[in-house]
Amino acid sequence: MDKDDLIIITGAGGFIGGHLTASFLAQGYKKIRAVDIKPLADWYQKFPEIENVQSNLKDAKACDDVCRGARHVYNLAADMGGMGFIETHKAECMLSVLINTNLLLASQKNEVERYFFASSACVYAAEKQLTPHVIPLREEDAYPAMPEDGYGWEKLFSERMCRHFYEDYGMITRIARYHNVYGPLGTYDGGREKAPAALCRKIIQAKLSGNHAIEIWGNGEQTRSFMYIDDCIFGTQALMNSAILEPLNLGRDELVTVNQLVDIIEEIAEIKLKRNYILDAPLGVRGRNSDNTLIKQKLGWAPSIPLQEGISKTYQWIYQQMTQSAQADQLRGYF
Repeated sequence: MDKDDLIIITGAGGFIGGHLTASFLAQGYKKIRAVDIKPLADWYQKFPEIENVQSNLKDAKACDDVCRGARHVYNLAADMGGMGFIETHKAECMLSVLINTNLLLASQKNEVERYFFASSACVYAAEKQLTPHVIPLREEDAYPAMPEDGYGWEKLFSERMCRHFYEDYGMITRIARYHNVYGPLGTYDGGREKAPAALCRKIIQAKLSGNHAIEIWGNGEQTRSFMYIDDCIFGTQALMNSAILEPLNLGRDELVTVNQLVDIIEEIAEIKLKRNYILDAPLGVRGRNSDNTLIKQKLGWAPSIPLQEGISKTYQWIYQQMTQSAQADQLRGYF
């Protein structure tokens, strides 16, 4: 990429998209068109020195306008959230297929050189994730297909669209299957947040309120791996610039239980809490971990930032946001 080539980042007002935009700016790329459906005031990170566009990319003409003149397109736009959201908004999640389809068509029309699609570990077959002691998921484990209902099916279908646009039209596409990305400058409340941010928020609330108890969805023994945002951004750019044609896992392979994740956050917060387990809450699969064999072979690298380090940074940012919000409410006379 030349520093004067136009980069499109969709979902730029969101968590990963905002960090990706910041990374390109830090590397000296100035010609960036950042796109999101949310009003600019609601973006997690805003950069006035670039072109910021509010647009609904489910509309074909909007995608055509956005892709005009672009060399690379990074598609991170989607309706999604944590398990509580995707299990109760299946139709909304599946409608994101319109975004990827229209962006692919617009990219082909505008002769975009490379196209990146942010997929998810939710594409993997549920039958391979039935126990906490799960075997790490390899890329070929997505078939025979039985992904997460709604969100996972949309991601798997969109992966196939990217593949066929390469096979039929020669457009270079790259696909990363993200595994539980977390970090600062993202959602931590409101229903779309994922487990690390949600648990940080709950523990901070318990500490600030003096009510030293939290709710945990399930029995706490379900397992996951979590990838810090810096690893995600590096891996995304490395994959885009590689010659890798197939979808690739992008995640840590450090498997922990939810209870162990709570242990880590409690240690950071310097508090011990009573845990109330909500056994009928949305849980998703019982266990999920990333097999990083292929990414190490293809890129000579894999995500490596330890969970303790990443969670500490995430906790401190959420704590700052929550305490600043509480102080602002006090000044407005809410308390």
